[in-house]
Amino acid sequence: MNQPQPVDYQTHPSQYRHWALRVEGPIATLVADFDESAGLRPGYKLKLNSYDLGVDIELNDAINRVRFEHPQVRTVVITSAKEKVFCSGANIFMLGVSSHAWKVNFCKFTNETRNGLEDSSAHSGLKFLAAVNGACAGGGYELALACDEILLVDDRSSAVSLPEVPLLGVLPGTGGLTRVTDKKKVRHDLADLFCTSAEGVRGQKAKDWRLVDHIAKPAQFAAKVQERALELAALSDRPVDGLGVTLTPLTRSIAADTLDYPNLHVAIDRSRRTASLTIKAPTGTQPSTIAEIEAAAANWYPLQMARELEDAILSLRTNELDIGIWLIRTEGDRAAVLAMDETLIAHQSHWLVRETIGLLRRTLSRLDVSSRSLFALIEPGSCFSGTLLELALACDRIYHLALPDDRAHAPTITVDSANFGLYAMATDQSRLQRRFYNEQLALDAVRARSGQALDAEAAFALGLCTSCPDDIDWADETRIAIEERVSMSPDALTGLEANLRFNGVETMFTRIFGRLTAWQNWIFQRPNAVGEKGALKVYGKGEKAAFDWNRV
Repeated sequence: MNQPQPVDYQTHPSQYRHWALRVEGPIATLVADFDESAGLRPGYKLKLNSYDLGVDIELNDAINRVRFEHPQVRTVVITSAKEKVFCSGANIFMLGVSSHAWKVNFCKFTNETRNGLEDSSAHSGLKFLAAVNGACAGGGYELALACDEILLVDDRSSAVSLPEVPLLGVLPGTGGLTRVTDKKKVRHDLADLFCTSAEGVRGQKAKDWRLVDHIAKPAQFAAKVQERALELAALSDRPVDGLGVTLTPLTRSIAADTLDYPNLHVAIDRSRRTASLTIKAPTGTQPSTIAEIEAAAANWYPLQMARELEDAILSLRTNELDIGIWLIRTEGDRAAVLAMDETLIAHQSHWLVRETIGLLRRTLSRLDVSSRSLFALIEPGSCFSGTLLELALACDRIYHLALPDDRAHAPTITVDSANFGLYAMATDQSRLQRRFYNEQLALDAVRARSGQALDAEAAFALGLCTSCPDDIDWADETRIAIEERVSMSPDALTGLEANLRFNGVETMFTRIFGRLTAWQNWIFQRPNAVGEKGALKVYGKGEKAAFDWNRV
């Protein structure tokens, strides 16, 4: 794994090596048939439908294509083409040869993909059914848990399991423990038995323990899958005659230190260990009716920008590990953004607008959970308004240039209705609610200035910026702040930022990411897991793990 090729998160069904997507009326079926020889990195085989990052990149792409290209689909069935195997989870040999950073980014992305299933179920009416037609272990069961329902074949051999503790000395990394308790509400003593047994639980016992929702004998399995898929589809309000939008390939230019998209420019300064992300506001006449939005299709600004921003975030996370601070900038016409937000809100019940809002919500959430310091810089020409203001509100700090003697050129921000819940965080709060701990007086004060252009003084008075240096101090204050930040321990900053960004309200999603951080940065680095004789290292070699028996 020395000097690996950069990871590309863009793909297309014609390039899939691991999944097949079939669409029949309101039912889409995603069939897992992972190509053993098509791992993203050398050194392992994807046997028994075990997966790596490349498998989940395809899964994420396929789900997005169902969301946008097949609006008539109301239920996605996830199943396997391999006999007696649904999915055996993350490939253990891949984990064994991967760096800690690779494992962290892998687990984070797979978490976001699984959280995305639940997000679509809750907000877009797209339902998911895991048709578990064989052994279902580890991350495979975690994928099933993210679905609305799990139907397990009752063939006396197929079982669900989370064997990470007894086999590998680590914990389930994509929300398994949290979903077993918070979502399935498996009694804690039964959950303890389940998570310390490598064999798993099958048949009626799996249903009795609430580990699965339904079971069916092999002869009735296919009919039961169809029956449950249609019953779930009946709960959905996705249109039967919607005009799908083809997700055309992104226009990108990738160089050594830049990423360029039509609506986003990323510039990397390796000497300062910073990346500047400049998001551009829409230009020209923008769609305002459903007919115009449908005509714009994948080129509709909010959809196109969300796809570009998502790609940039994922690329920087995985391929630029030394770049510790992302500087968030915007540019363009605030009126164009406010008009776009009016369109989004006016038509938010339309399936395409709803899915676009969902993509923006999930992309902004990717920003929230990225282990990078985020500073927003509000300068002349900035366009931190409405939807684009969410980028600043996601940041750890907001620096707003004050020009008291030149108000004509003073940069401003604008709050609008989109900032009051359209893009809820993983906490189910708006970023304004998170910022002000849901204190009504502060929120009311901000709401009272909605639609107004707020200069640095006004923004500071409302608590909407961290600091507002004037033009004399701006360069020095921002430079010093950035230099101080990059000099600090990245590990400590990751923990600090996660704690401060997710204050207050807890949800299943925040617990998943919080617990993931704990196990990744403790259990997954301990010798009991990854030492020379750690469980993860000796797996499959016929050796017994050597544990340090001290409890810490």
